[in-house]
Parts: sequence; structure tokens; C-alpha cells
Amino acid sequence: MGRVLTYSQLAAETVRQLSARYPVSESRAMTRLIFERLKGFTPADLVLKGTQEAGDFIEGKVGQIVSRLLKDEPIQYIFGIADFYGMEFKVTPDVLIPRTETAELVDIIVRDWAGKADLNVADLCTGSGCIAVALARNLPFASVTAIDISEAALAVARENSVSLKTNVRFVREDVLTLSPLRESFDIIVSNPPYITEKEKAAMEPNVLDHEPALALFVPDSDPLKFYKPISRFAAGSLASGGMVYFEINPDYAREISKCLDDLGFEDIEVIKDTYAKNRFIKAVHE
Repeated sequence: MGRVLTYSQLAAETVRQLSARYPVSESRAMTRLIFERLKGFTPADLVLKGTQEAGDFIEGKVGQIVSRLLKDEPIQYIFGIADFYGMEFKVTPDVLIPRTETAELVDIIVRDWAGKADLNVADLCTGSGCIAVALARNLPFASVTAIDISEAALAVARENSVSLKTNVRFVREDVLTLSPLRESFDIIVSNPPYITEKEKAAMEPNVLDHEPALALFVPDSDPLKFYKPISRFAAGSLASGGMVYFEINPDYAREISKCLDDLGFEDIEVIKDTYAKNRFIKAVHE
């Protein structure tokens, strides 16, 4: 018979194996998440119950997860869950994994519109629905419309809206050819594809090999492929004083700003993320 591991020993072995592929700090974080998802353990539980035997079933489950992680599969896809803005979102390989930068974008919008209710909001290229749902939860009595071309992504987004108890309207449309809708919006937000093909070489395999290319990449020859039509849509769809918000590729902040300026937007502001990169743009429609 093999050696029976305690939870502490199994956790240490998990960190050791993952550290062959990931930084130690990330390996520890993933190990904590594995035990949280499999056993409901907090870090304190792992200490308090550390001397208990884990058992063959849990050892086997942990081993399977480690094997997948060592093949660069994102842990969020393995468990089908991603944390975003204090909520748990379902994620599948049909949608991007929500990033902390995108949570910063939600923060900006919520701060800008604090104290205002009954806002009409559109989220273009919604993906998992994380922005739409977060805004529906944090803007009082907001009416939120979320648009995406991918029916598979919209299916995930709808599940997230239901499970997180929000009333978001989902529409399948191609934002590249989207015409102004019959209604006007106070807020239009988008985190569209913005990574150029030439940037692929610097990307990690867990993103490049597993997340949907449809939601990531634009041609080198057309880095503003999505920003131009979305900006035109915003110019024709925002109410007076309404605002458009983008998450952007830092390399094209100037070009996107010029696009908005050419369409008559005012108070165009480029905002840095927590890594001091130009990551967001907001502008006012007069």
C-alpha cells in the first residue's frame, strides 16, 4: 500500500508539483483554491484539519486537477467558476475568464453614476455577462442590455444572470454591423477583442491555447476593428450626457481617443489600471 497523506502533506505536495510550472506564490494560491472547491476548506481549515488523512478519493481528484494545470488549462475552466466583483460566475471555454482589470472598469462606472437610478445600460461583447451582471447588481434599478455575436457565450451569460438574480436582456447581434436601437442609453460599455495577432508570441499558453480566440484577437492591420463601430453606435445611441466606456489595448489609447473625438465626444479621458497601463477610456456624448 502507498503512503496515506494528510491534508497538510497533500497540500504541500500539490504546491511542489505545481511549482515546476508556475511561480510558488501562484502555486500556493491554486492549491488553496483546489481545497476550497473540493472540500470547502478555508486556509484556516487546512491548518486545523491538516493532520487528518485525505483519503484516496481526494488524492485522486487533486492529482487529476494538477495534471490539467500542468498542461496549462486555466483553473477557472477546470472548476467552471471564476470570481468577479464579489460574485461567482460560470465560465466555459466559450467565454473569457473575467480579469481584475475588467472589475476596475466596473468600479469606474459605478463611481461615476453613484446616486443615480433607472439608468439604461448597454454592454457590447458581453461574453460571460460579467460586466452586465455586475452593473445590474450595483446600479440601482438599472435596465441592462447585453449584446454578443456568440450564442454559446450568451447561453453562459444568461445562466449567470439567472443564478445571480439579475434581470439582464440578452441580444445576439454582431457589434461590427450593429445599428442604433430604438431606445437611447445612458451608459454604453465594452471590453471587445483588442489583442493584435503580433502580440500572440508574448502570451501565456493558458490563455493562448484555452481561451476563445474570437473574444481575444484583432488583425494587426485593424487594431480598432471593434472600437470604431462601437463608437459610431454609441454616438447614435447615447442620450445627451450619456457616456461610453472602453477597456482598451494600451498601445492604441491615442487612436481610440481620436476616433471618439472625431465623432464629437467630449471630456475624453484615458485611465490607467493598477499596473499603471493605459487600460480604459471614457467619454461624454453631448
